[in-house]
Amino acid sequence: MPADLPIRTLDWAAYRIPTDAPEADGTFAWAATTMVVVHARAGGETGLGWTYGAAVAGHLIDEVLTSVACGRSALDVPAVYHAMHRAVRNLGRPGVAATAISAVDVALWDLKARLLGVRLARLLGAVRETVPVYGSGGFTSYDDRQLANQLGGWVKEQGIPRVKIKIGESWGHAVERDLARVAQARQVVGDAAELFVDANGGYPRKTAVRVADRMADHGVSWFEEPVSSDDLDGLRLVRDATAADVAAGEYGWDLPYFQRLVTAVDCVQVDVTRCGGITEWQRIAALAAAHNLDVSGHCAPHVHLDAALATPNLRHLEWFHDHVRIESMLFDGAGDAAGGVLRPDRDAPGNGLTFKEADASRYRI
Repeated sequence: MPADLPIRTLDWAAYRIPTDAPEADGTFAWAATTMVVVHARAGGETGLGWTYGAAVAGHLIDEVLTSVACGRSALDVPAVYHAMHRAVRNLGRPGVAATAISAVDVALWDLKARLLGVRLARLLGAVRETVPVYGSGGFTSYDDRQLANQLGGWVKEQGIPRVKIKIGESWGHAVERDLARVAQARQVVGDAAELFVDANGGYPRKTAVRVADRMADHGVSWFEEPVSSDDLDGLRLVRDATAADVAAGEYGWDLPYFQRLVTAVDCVQVDVTRCGGITEWQRIAALAAAHNLDVSGHCAPHVHLDAALATPNLRHLEWFHDHVRIESMLFDGAGDAAGGVLRPDRDAPGNGLTFKEADASRYRI
């Protein structure tokens, strides 16, 4: 292998995939999901990365990131990452720029592993054979039948022993319906399954504490974003007032945010498609470990899989209905979560995935 393998091209395309039913949480509703897919090429190999976010992230790749990435060695992914980070200084790192950097970084790690002919988890240094997942959906837009079918499918058909539903409906103004849905969820999944909830920042602080108290009878063990993830004092208040683990971090765009967050939660959520990719995931996971905290991968399970396999303080990944459906449709090599774990194909190089461009073409925007 040549000592220097320059990155030749970064190509991207955006796709908007309709949901299979209306989806909503406590503070947002949507009927389609946009995915920006990146292919990075060097040395006769192609790396695959993607993010879930606005298509404008692809235009930022063209305008800003391609010029700083192409020509650099495909083997020196952190060097490319830091060059991209510096290149967006005047644009602002949080938001669109972070998603663009994330997609490119993921593609470059996949590319490097393919150039070396190894599974990406092995390149990163695997510490586990499988990754635990939890079924995630339970949208506030679902009726009782939809909720029961989804939760029952995960627990009773797939054997996933932990599930999460959305609460905090209407910015926290539908507490009684939230609690009724929690009670229904517990009835459907039985006593043995773990039950998680996600308010998506919908509650005021004291409302979140009161809701946590009332959910305790149903054995809720994970309370995600009970208040806004920007309200660190509020997260601390809820964390200290409830037995359920309080989690947040999906809107963390860079390492400094997580430095502040680790003082306020029981588990740190990290999204590889937003935080800066696998390079930044590794640094955030180390930061969390230094504070005796686990990390949990937010959404996009197949993006997270190999990084999760190489993370000692991983708790689990989110088997998010919307993204699981998209990734299963559009990637060859996508896994399944039977038994509540993901098992990678260790013989497949890189992340083991191939994007099905022909199948995706009807969704291209």
